[in-house]
Amino acid sequence: MAGMKELIEFLAKSLVDSPDEVSVNEFNERRTTIIELTVDEDDLGKVIGKQGRTARALRTVLAAAAMREDRKAVLEIIE
Repeated sequence: MAGMKELIEFLAKSLVDSPDEVSVNEFNERRTTIIELTVDEDDLGKVIGKQGRTARALRTVLAAAAMREDRKAVLEIIE
């Protein structure tokens, strides 16, 4: 699901101060897509947000995109 990877990459690059350090990997297992997001250490807080609100919002958007393709998606933020 190439669209989900690009979506997360676009959103993450919009949030951080160092967009060149954003890395997104995608793995497919049966009906589940796993998206791994890696950002610069200084930008980690911006991607996670206060009490995880930004990360939760990213996961919600990803889940909505996955539903359109009848799949399940998981976002893992790598520290």
